[in-house]
Amino acid sequence: MTIYTVHEPPPRRNQSQGDTGRFVFVRDGFHLWAVVFGPLWILVHRLWLVLLCYVIAMALLQGGLWALGVSPGVRWIVGLLVSLLIGFEASSLRRWTYRKWRSHGVVVASDLDTAERRFFNSYVRKQQTPPVEASLAAPIMRVPPASTDVIGLFPEPDLRR
Repeated sequence: MTIYTVHEPPPRRNQSQGDTGRFVFVRDGFHLWAVVFGPLWILVHRLWLVLLCYVIAMALLQGGLWALGVSPGVRWIVGLLVSLLIGFEASSLRRWTYRKWRSHGVVVASDLDTAERRFFNSYVRKQQTPPVEASLAAPIMRVPPASTDVIGLFPEPDLRR
């Protein structure tokens, strides 16, 4: 099963609520295409700030390794390790770009269509139920009466050493 996080963009100026057609589902996990085509994958997902940081970091890293006289093989391995890091953190980078969006939680499903169906079924049910008053919605907690027994390291309460 795959885990998806659901993000709602802020409503547009002429809308009071967000448009459900604009919701974004981000798959959690490893992204192979982000490893193979890192900058292109970042561009396809329109992560402009991430792309800028990636280009600057790679230029500084590769330039620093070149200035230190590191062999081309080691520089290639470092580039591969950075690509692997991008692959593992690709979904986190996407979620970071949606930081100003409202997060609706996670959905577990086998594919994106099933995740959307599950999410919107529960989303519609939540929208249709009337809100419950806060005092009625709070659970009633019953506190057991205080006893003289002490559980733990000390045999008697308030025992001074």
